[in-house]
Amino acid sequence: MKYSAEEIIEVYQMLNEEDLDIRSVTLSINTLFAVSADLDKSLKKLEEINNFIEKFSKVVDEVGSKYGIRIVTKRVSVSPIQFFLEVLDEKDGIELAKYLDRMAERNNIDYISGYSAFADKGFTRGSLRVLKTLTESLNNTKRLTGMVNAASTMSGMNIDAIKIFVDRIFEMPPESSSRTAIMSNVPPDSPFVPSAHHGLGMPEATINVAVSGPGVIKASIERSKPKTLQELHDIIKRAAFKITRLGELIGKTVAESMGINFTTVDLSLAPSPKVGDSVAEIIETMGIEKIGGHGSLAALAILMDAVKKGGAMATSSVGGLSSAFIPVSEDAVMSERSLEGYVDFYTLIALSSVCNSGIDMVGVSKSQGKDKVIGLISDILALGISLNKILGARIIPIDSPPGSYIDLGGLLGKIVVMKLKDVDVSKFTSYKGFIPSTVKRLELG
Repeated sequence: MKYSAEEIIEVYQMLNEEDLDIRSVTLSINTLFAVSADLDKSLKKLEEINNFIEKFSKVVDEVGSKYGIRIVTKRVSVSPIQFFLEVLDEKDGIELAKYLDRMAERNNIDYISGYSAFADKGFTRGSLRVLKTLTESLNNTKRLTGMVNAASTMSGMNIDAIKIFVDRIFEMPPESSSRTAIMSNVPPDSPFVPSAHHGLGMPEATINVAVSGPGVIKASIERSKPKTLQELHDIIKRAAFKITRLGELIGKTVAESMGINFTTVDLSLAPSPKVGDSVAEIIETMGIEKIGGHGSLAALAILMDAVKKGGAMATSSVGGLSSAFIPVSEDAVMSERSLEGYVDFYTLIALSSVCNSGIDMVGVSKSQGKDKVIGLISDILALGISLNKILGARIIPIDSPPGSYIDLGGLLGKIVVMKLKDVDVSKFTSYKGFIPSTVKRLELG
């Protein structure tokens, strides 16, 4: 393939002036070979993957240097710990968590993911043990992440799992609760945390890549000054094509050096707290003065459709979440609009109908109680199973009143404490059991 001088200059601008980077390269690796009823045997078997992770860490550094591209994080995802805890004792989960965390630190891995369980329709011994040990496991680690898939279009929604999850996150400091989420329809190949895990159906080991690029999309719109919505759509689509190609290049190069498969480019536009790297800013560049204003949903729908079409043209390895993320704390403009009152929980729920994010990195005041948080999570997961979408909730309970914020720094950014509606929902949340799958299930056969 030949490139024109204009295209080379454009890519140079993307990398050096518009914050284009690779958000993460993730080594997804099967660890089920280490399942044993004896914890010491499991840990000894897990040690076998250390050298492979060490090699992965070095290869990612080398590939980033070779192409002069910033790779923000290196991540590893392992098989869900649920499968280990089907046969191990509950307390062994905490030891597994600490062991994986030490392995990540030893090899300069930013996150290791997979303290996870599936409980869409009920609990097994392993899934319940993951939930029961979630607090202690995350409070005693720094790089470990985990998720609970509590709903799916196929199975419905487990309200009991949501209640236990809320109990657990209320026991965590923000540094821990920011590393876990509750999901619907989680994919097996996500490179993003906390949803990442080595899912069923995946090969023995593979590479998944997440790209960034909100700054590139915004700059492309500003440069081109589109006159029609079709032109606007086309500009975004073309920019998404180039971003995705870069992600595929990095992923394939890392996989080839490791001698394993390359599986997934996640098309998601992932913002960061850095100025100029905001999905909310794209929406405002499209003509909505403040995200949250009327028209925001239509603008996000245009953005998502164009990104997906551009990405699909660029690679045959689409996977993961492949959406536009609208985390509040990790997007500087979204965070500011929340403090200003333009973005509330119902704005986020509405926007989630056209993307695959959900309620992400939002603070709630512990003083407003757990019932409202259970209701909020059930809202977003109900949307997920009704629309057959990947959605989740990453909520940060904080000992501060609504309207305040805390700054976690780095990629986690400024956590805004949003006000939950002062409506008593305790009668609804007192119901036990699960919500049956919807009629959407019948469309699947």
